Amino acid sequence: MSALRGASILVTGGSGSFGLAFVRHVLATCDPGCIVVYSRDELKQYEMRNALAGDRRVRFVLGDIRDRQRLSQAMAGIDLVVHAAALKHVDAAEYFPTEYVKTNIDGSRNVIDAAVENRVKSVVALSTDKASSPINLYGATKMVADKLFTSAAATLASETRFSVVRYGNFMGSRGSVVPLFRRLAAAGESLPVTDKRMTRFWMSVEHAVTFLVDSFELMAGGELFVPRIPSVRIMDLVEAIAPGATTYEIGARPGEKLHEEMIAGEDSHRTFRFGDRYVVTSATRAADQQLAPEWRPVPTEFAYRSDSNDSWLSVEELRGMLEPTEH
Repeated sequence: MSALRGASILVTGGSGSFGLAFVRHVLATCDPGCIVVYSRDELKQYEMRNALAGDRRVRFVLGDIRDRQRLSQAMAGIDLVVHAAALKHVDAAEYFPTEYVKTNIDGSRNVIDAAVENRVKSVVALSTDKASSPINLYGATKMVADKLFTSAAATLASETRFSVVRYGNFMGSRGSVVPLFRRLAAAGESLPVTDKRMTRFWMSVEHAVTFLVDSFELMAGGELFVPRIPSVRIMDLVEAIAPGATTYEIGARPGEKLHEEMIAGEDSHRTFRFGDRYVVTSATRAADQQLAPEWRPVPTEFAYRSDSNDSWLSVEELRGMLEPTEH
């Protein structure tokens, strides 16, 4: 974790559930110089300040990634940036596409420009499985953001390195289906399920944090890092949360997939397996990107999908993961 030790770090969207977990982990294990939490939500910043018991290494800056000047001011003297700010709800994106473009695309470009302007050493942006072969507006904006970051090394004359980490669903994060299922089960009500065949990638926020920290160590610039994580069947999740509960199908919401995808088959020719992750090299740097000897090419037309994954969580494993989150 030498990349983070003693470093000044800025986290956009830092007052969210991922940001809080990241800041706690780095404070406890990486001995940073300082962490700047940059977000537009003053209430979440207030709650986070209290949760961290006033740790003097953490500084809170109120601002929006849509505001390039404010963002650049906040990055003065920063070594590393974690870009976690985004609008994320699939349903809302279909109704308010312009707002998602302003934040997820224009805001990401502002992060890149501010990092270059301030000579930040490294930037890692968070992505989502919905950015692979997107069928909804949210996924499309995140796909564009991914391209902005992975191509920045080749298209900008910059000292700054840019990479992306792509995740599946976070267990227990804001917007998770788990709290909803628990509330309905406690009230003796049936649980709404989009489709009983649905599968999803599944990981804990803690795993996501350590994966990102490790990515700072591995990145050379232009990579898309994807964790090798298990899949879950929606009906197994129901059984783990509320054994014996009745369910009813509500049908797919606008832009919702039956199964999710982290790496498309069309990208298999530049995808490699390395330890606990897959690495997708940049389309704009394929010729000159230095490949680690430990990276092993994946089979031709390999696609990393939640329904064809080689790792699955059982009902018992899911129940064991969910129990610690109960209050």
